[in-house]
Amino acid sequence: MPGWFLARIHGQGPADQINVYDLETAVAPHVYNNDRRYAVLVVDMLHDFVYGKIKCDRAVPMIPRSAELIDSARSAGVPVLYSNDSHTRKDFEIERWGEHAMRGTKGARVIGELRPRKKDLQILKTTYSSFFNTRLERELKRTHDGKGSNTLVISGLHTDCCVRHTTADAFFRGYETIIAEDAVNSFTELQYRTGLQYLKFWYLADTLPTKKISKLF
Repeated sequence: MPGWFLARIHGQGPADQINVYDLETAVAPHVYNNDRRYAVLVVDMLHDFVYGKIKCDRAVPMIPRSAELIDSARSAGVPVLYSNDSHTRKDFEIERWGEHAMRGTKGARVIGELRPRKKDLQILKTTYSSFFNTRLERELKRTHDGKGSNTLVISGLHTDCCVRHTTADAFFRGYETIIAEDAVNSFTELQYRTGLQYLKFWYLADTLPTKKISKLF
């Protein structure tokens, strides 16, 4: 991705031109083009991640784009699911990040700007992947009148952590993924940029802006 594009999204001047992977070898397969069934997955847009204990200031500018993506999905009848950290003190991840998004606290709630609606599903998780020891796959299989989703549109935090591990587990299960490149982020520009490259190279994820994604629904 050119530096001017990243600068335009994140407002931090020209991005370093670092290409870790040969992305010309990574082309999304589009195996479900004849029967595309989308679901939007919003990862960890929680109070503690955006404003609280492990806040990411770079998440704030992407909130309006996340909201537009979610609204477009709802209008098109595309399922919207939220994957939310929900920790207890026994969770091993606490050893890495300290107490955050503790179950039942404000820090574990989706931020008010992206508040889930009644029909949306909230999936609780205790580690980086939205699939690991959660009911996400079971719920995805129930969507689209029981046919199940086959393409996940992923937004949220962090590109090089929870979004990355969620995309990995989606790939292992045969889902195609589209990363909303202007509705994901990380603590730094380098983490964000290399995170997107990793997803595209290893998991053949499409990376598209939210406006283009919304036109797919």
